[in-house]
Amino acid sequence: MSQALKKMRNIGISAHIDSGKTTLTERILFYTRKIHAIHEVRGKDGVGATMDSMELEKERGITITSAATNVTWNKYSVNIIDTPGHVDFTVEVERALRVLDGAVLVLCATGGVQSQSITVDRQMNRYQVPRLAFINKCDRMGADPEKVTQQLRDKLNHNAVMMQIPIGLEDKFQGMIDLVTMKAVYFDGANGENIRTEEIPEQMQAKALEKRDILLDNVSMFDDELMEAYLEDKVTEEMIHRAVRKGVLDLKLTPVFIGSAFKNKGVQPLMDAVVEYLPSPDEVVTKALDLENEEAEVTLVSAENKPLVMLAFKLDDTQFGQLTYVRIYQGKIKKGDELVNCRSNKKIRVGRLIRMHASEMEDITEAGPGDIVALFGVDCASGDTFTSGDIRYSMTSMHVPNPVISLSIMPTDNKSSENMSKALNRFTKEDPTFQTYVDPESNETIIRGMGELHLDVYIERMRREYKVQLETGAPQVAYRESISKAADFDYTHKKQTGGAGQFGKVMGTMEPDHEEDFVFEEQVKGGNIPNEYIPSCEKGFRACLDKGDIIGFPIVGVKVILKDGSYHPVDSSDTAFQQAAIGAFRSVYQKCKPIILEPIMRVAVEGPSEFQGAVLATLNQRRGMIQSATEDRNFTVIEAEVPLAEMFGYSTILRSATQGKAEFTMEFSIYRKVPESIAEELIKKYQDKAKEKK
Repeated sequence: MSQALKKMRNIGISAHIDSGKTTLTERILFYTRKIHAIHEVRGKDGVGATMDSMELEKERGITITSAATNVTWNKYSVNIIDTPGHVDFTVEVERALRVLDGAVLVLCATGGVQSQSITVDRQMNRYQVPRLAFINKCDRMGADPEKVTQQLRDKLNHNAVMMQIPIGLEDKFQGMIDLVTMKAVYFDGANGENIRTEEIPEQMQAKALEKRDILLDNVSMFDDELMEAYLEDKVTEEMIHRAVRKGVLDLKLTPVFIGSAFKNKGVQPLMDAVVEYLPSPDEVVTKALDLENEEAEVTLVSAENKPLVMLAFKLDDTQFGQLTYVRIYQGKIKKGDELVNCRSNKKIRVGRLIRMHASEMEDITEAGPGDIVALFGVDCASGDTFTSGDIRYSMTSMHVPNPVISLSIMPTDNKSSENMSKALNRFTKEDPTFQTYVDPESNETIIRGMGELHLDVYIERMRREYKVQLETGAPQVAYRESISKAADFDYTHKKQTGGAGQFGKVMGTMEPDHEEDFVFEEQVKGGNIPNEYIPSCEKGFRACLDKGDIIGFPIVGVKVILKDGSYHPVDSSDTAFQQAAIGAFRSVYQKCKPIILEPIMRVAVEGPSEFQGAVLATLNQRRGMIQSATEDRNFTVIEAEVPLAEMFGYSTILRSATQGKAEFTMEFSIYRKVPESIAEELIKKYQDKAKEKK
């Protein structure tokens, strides 16, 4: 088994939107003989890329859900997950990186390190994923792999080192020089399947030697033997491979490869690098929490003879039922085995075990450590841990960002209403960043997500996959209420009815806290409030945070210090102190000068420099604060912080201002105070709505 494990790689392909991830995966599938014809992402032949199996993906030419496949390269088994690049589908990248051992960071040779490249890199760092960089689109106008490598160093703090240099660029891009073998590599044949190696062209020999020196200088830090050999000029290819591998596994080196997936150049050497430099499952340290032993950390071992531990990282609903993608970390799984879900303690039986290839399935009878497979008909949630039952472990969960945009949806008939609840049930289970609830006041169904495109895709899927006829309401921004100054409270809750009454008195201070949503501090001395009632006070204060008085949104950034109070030996109770805390909160809230906070988005707009003025104008009109504007080769990247409330419909405005040549990405940054004029407007709207209901 250890030999099979050594020859296994689990990799993800991640990048900024439109860097060519799906095109690269399509070429990998072709060269590994998984598919027999190449189709393009925005396919004119009506087929579309293999990994974009959803109709919406083919139409829009974007990846919406991550897709898994398994290929064989040089007798190595490689599980590949192609992930979305759009920030709205960031959770798909999170869950893929959570279960992968290595990754390929794809960069555009003209765009370089873009806004979403930075987000993806941050996600890789969060899960300690070793990576290679692939600079794609070297055939494009303005391609400059050396500049992009420098950006990797400057913007992402990578120790990036070029393993290859291009032979020609833009429309003259022919191949590359491999700085390890010191050979020129060309790709012949209709689809670049025939690799031809030749001596380095004479005019490029000096440059190749200079770049090889830089490579050796960087990688010799990771291997003493290579350092000695380098000084004595006795370097072998084997030494370089060993040193690069060590640097990659230690997360201290990012080897950079170049090519053009669309022009079928550079993909095979990248696959060689994946099996050469990225880790096998048994080289990655994975930890779980032992639920039977106070959640003590346990290191998992990639061995078949150990108890099974696997993580369900993605759910998908198909016509045959729920499909659950799992990554096996320890032990093995066979068809017919009985497993235990450690979260719910429910037992399940493995009916069908499947290896996925995009939307196609291949039945298998067993799978071992390191495998990424899928189960059918298993009732579970994304992030659940399964074991063989003799241990109770939980894998540490992944980071799920909070949704920032809401939309009200209303089905137009009863049939649609039933189908809509089925669809929402499925989508919320599949995607933790897509949430839904019914507004208790307006009785409207509200959906929440990461951006307009995110919600747009789910609404479209409801219409297509579930035949739901629905109307959508105005997007609702997730405002928050907070307080701006400290104030003291002194509140007594008294209620006398027949029999025992209610009594509880609380005194203290409420003040702003810019670090936490809510902090409760108890400073009661002398037992004036008995210890058993302190949690009741906290519970009462917390109950007030769900809905503020000014515009009815949750309250954040509050610190309550409970200093004193009094109780009655008969009339005091858990309920009495909860009510006292609620009364105290309401009595002091207005004195603390409440304010409204709004979500501020980090927006990056990229487009030709000729439109820089027009882009700046669109951002300034939206209360945007410009952070930076960098210009490079007639291409401008403007970064700004803009309130989410001002970003609705921005894509249409940006297209018309730049003749459709600019694009933007945005992600949540911070909550900030709303300007007075807008706050007054929001308060008036809220009060008018409240009057209507009366």
